[in-house]
Amino acid sequence: MSNDLIPANDLDGARAWCHVIYGLHALAVVVGVTGAATVAGAFVFGVPSLLAVVLNYVKRGEVRGTWLDSHYRWQIRTFWFTSLWLLVYGLLVITIVGIPVAWALIAVLGLWVSYRVIRGWLALADRRPLVVG
Repeated sequence: MSNDLIPANDLDGARAWCHVIYGLHALAVVVGVTGAATVAGAFVFGVPSLLAVVLNYVKRGEVRGTWLDSHYRWQIRTFWFTSLWLLVYGLLVITIVGIPVAWALIAVLGLWVSYRVIRGWLALADRRPLVVG
């Protein structure tokens, strides 16, 4: 991905939106850490992250083929993979045997979400693309 297709100045608006989206995701993480919810639960079900993922889908077309595309994909994938792992958590927690595994999973998932938000936002601040597999 290169910036050759679109001049850097033309990406300033999309980059600002990307900062807003990372900010909304970070707010959801803070709500999860400080509130009664888990980080992953606040990230998937909280209004800030729901608004952020909608903005991701609305604004993604503006950055296709640029370095910012990797950030939008990173944010969307973080949301959906967190949702998937929360489903696994839910299935584990309804079984007696799976409860310890479920609690370990939710703790690791909270750390993973926090890492993804921080890593992505730092890369955006440095104007670097993210490697999205």
